Amino acid sequence: MSKQLLKINGLSVNVEDKEILHGINLEIKKGETHVLMGPNGAGKSTLGYALMGNPRYEVTKGDIWFQGKRINEEPADKRAKAGMFLSFQNPLEVPGLPLGTFIRSAVEQRRGARVRLWDFRKELEKAMELLQMDRAYGDRDLNAGFSGGEKKKAEILQLLLLKPSLAILDETDSGLDVDAVRTVSQGVEEYQKGRDGGLLIITHSTRILESLRVDKTHIMVDGRIVKTGDGSLVEQINEHGFEQYLDQAGC
Repeated sequence: MSKQLLKINGLSVNVEDKEILHGINLEIKKGETHVLMGPNGAGKSTLGYALMGNPRYEVTKGDIWFQGKRINEEPADKRAKAGMFLSFQNPLEVPGLPLGTFIRSAVEQRRGARVRLWDFRKELEKAMELLQMDRAYGDRDLNAGFSGGEKKKAEILQLLLLKPSLAILDETDSGLDVDAVRTVSQGVEEYQKGRDGGLLIITHSTRILESLRVDKTHIMVDGRIVKTGDGSLVEQINEHGFEQYLDQAGC
């Protein structure tokens, strides 16, 4: 039986004194892929930010357990070092900081040891090849001047190099064309292979899920999870949308 990786128990979250999430319960085991879907404004991204410890998102009730440890008070950097990873809908641009340098530093923080440049370059180039990225991207400033698709590929590149225990992907397919979605999906699929890492994919679309194995699907409406099912629930949403769940939040 798979071991528990993440457990969310009765989690309520405020943003600027307004409660956005109401009593969320969710459990992810090692090796599982969970999908969190729902209409815009449902609170999906709020959950991702709260899990990563963004101070703007105040946990008012409930607990977050990661790898058997309660992490409610842990800052974001400690959660990242412990193996949590969050991709952003709109990644920040950082002029003056090359993408390769940023990832190498993050990998060293994650592993707690120096990484030889030659070894890192080999890992980086292998992952870039999978994502169909030119090697020159490693020397470009982090996300500066990148297109939307390039930014998303850069985040999946980080995922493949960091090898986190839990990856939270927030609207990774947003704004991507068909070819870019396919490439990003290949990167996520590579992360799934032969690893104990868990995935929480936050999306209101289904494009990125087409080639991925999905273990559980959760529907969020108005800050509440109103339905949980297996991967077939994704197909139901794709066919019928969220309308049937809009009256189930109980607000």
